[in-house]
Amino acid sequence: MKKFFIIFFFIIGLSLSSNAQGSNFFEYLSELKLPDSLYFCGERIPLEIPEVRERAEREFYLLLQQPGQVILFLKRSGRFFPLFEKILKEKNMPDDLKYLSVAESALFMSRSVKGAVGLWQFMPATAKAYGLQVDDYVDERCNPEKSTVAALDYLQDGYNVHKSWLLAAAGYNMGNTNVNSAKEFQGSNDYFDLFLNEETSRYILRIVIIKEIMLNARNYGFRLSKDDYYKPDEVTYLECKEGIDNLSDWAKAKGTTYKDVKLLNPWIINRKLPSPPKGKTYMIAVPVNK
Repeated sequence: MKKFFIIFFFIIGLSLSSNAQGSNFFEYLSELKLPDSLYFCGERIPLEIPEVRERAEREFYLLLQQPGQVILFLKRSGRFFPLFEKILKEKNMPDDLKYLSVAESALFMSRSVKGAVGLWQFMPATAKAYGLQVDDYVDERCNPEKSTVAALDYLQDGYNVHKSWLLAAAGYNMGNTNVNSAKEFQGSNDYFDLFLNEETSRYILRIVIIKEIMLNARNYGFRLSKDDYYKPDEVTYLECKEGIDNLSDWAKAKGTTYKDVKLLNPWIINRKLPSPPKGKTYMIAVPVNK
């Protein structure tokens, strides 16, 4: 019954939009078509291949049936895309890679049932291999900047091996070793020639469709103003070279609150911090207005 009401109100809401122009939701949705061409990091998606087009349309129409989720993608992009774009530019990597984070986590500090965490959904072992601290007190998979650097390093390593950003993205999902195994067994270096598991086959097309809808949101009925987007937090960073026994007391001493410290530093997962690893310091964000 709950599912019925969600679908009912969703249909009513869309039928009232200017895009629908009095038609019902089903007519409106059926009129939307894939664009003639789609690209990811400069690599063309071969929509002329029937099964590729069908896979792309699956992600296209399913995502358009989740308008609330798309709106959250757009709103959250205002908070995180500036950071992603800055690091991508510094690393001279394609801007399209930022959409992997949308597909991975919906730009939310989520935790998967398999134990992947953060904006880029790192598993613990991979996170540690790429220099992130993961223990009972600190989980840098939830540090937006550090996890982004680690994720892009992983993708760059994949590109160095595969010479394709599509295959590098596939490797992010299923592991570069597994991509190499599929390439060798099937005798192809073309992502669209490979038969892969369903999750990875959907993953790449989902990223491409997320990019298309977010870049051209107004074409699909999403009319957000600039003020609708969430803004990056206004913070200053305090360097901490020693452990903190009580984060609540520390926050008060710095003129802020424990809540603010936890919200602005989701990588802090306990009520205290041990001394940082040798040669490192903690950079703790606090609000600039407190």
